[in-house]
Amino acid sequence: MKTRFSSLVSLKKSAMEKSERVVQRANADINSASVALELSYNSLQDIDTPQSGNIAILLASRALFNSQRGLIQKNKDWLEYTHKQLNLAKEQLKLDMIEFEKFKYLELQEMKKIIKAQELKEAKDLDEIALMTFTRNQK
Repeated sequence: MKTRFSSLVSLKKSAMEKSERVVQRANADINSASVALELSYNSLQDIDTPQSGNIAILLASRALFNSQRGLIQKNKDWLEYTHKQLNLAKEQLKLDMIEFEKFKYLELQEMKKIIKAQELKEAKDLDEIALMTFTRNQK
């Protein structure tokens, strides 16, 4: 049954579904950021420190350590950013769900009102038919 709220309900439902997809994408981003951070930690552990040898090898090793630490910091920042994005997406989803439920409730109330009006009209029609039948039988 179509009401004046039907189009708004479908619009709010599509907005809610879009928000759900954003939350799913944010979760996927968190997973990939976590994996990247774990991989960068593992790569840091795989770097060997020279125990003896040329100073150039020591400096190259140190530069490699600094580069890996920078990558780890970048991955930490990315993970933090994705967590913030997930929280924002969850808040938006929550708001969209509330809006959807509001309009769904309004649509339900409108349907109840329409059904009640139809039942009242049917009752009046039945009363009129009964009255016409009663007057015919009285003649």
